[in-house]
Amino acid sequence: MACRISELVLDCHDPEALARFWCEVLDFVVLDREEDAIEIGPREGFGGPQPTIILSRTDEPKSGKLRLHIDVNATDRDQDAELERLLAAGAEPVDIDQTGEESWHVLADPEGNEFCLLKARLAPL
Repeated sequence: MACRISELVLDCHDPEALARFWCEVLDFVVLDREEDAIEIGPREGFGGPQPTIILSRTDEPKSGKLRLHIDVNATDRDQDAELERLLAAGAEPVDIDQTGEESWHVLADPEGNEFCLLKARLAPL
């Protein structure tokens, strides 16, 4: 037997703002709200092929580059068009000493959490 990733937990200052951003990026919906956390995920809910994301409020500042980050792929457009969509949603380009020859783009969400937009287009689930 093996495990599956069912949830990712991201500490943040403003769970509402990050929920809006990541719901826009991933076409997720809010699944649950608690006092200091919001769970977002696919419309089918928890337990499907994609993990949910729990945005958990913290007062601690982000310090340095994340040790784990999310990679995303477009499903219905090419990488350039998806980059424009992500930037319009509030993502910001991030320089982590890329050479400029990479096939991916390094971005940050509204709280500075790095994620990458990869080149390959994936089929939607």
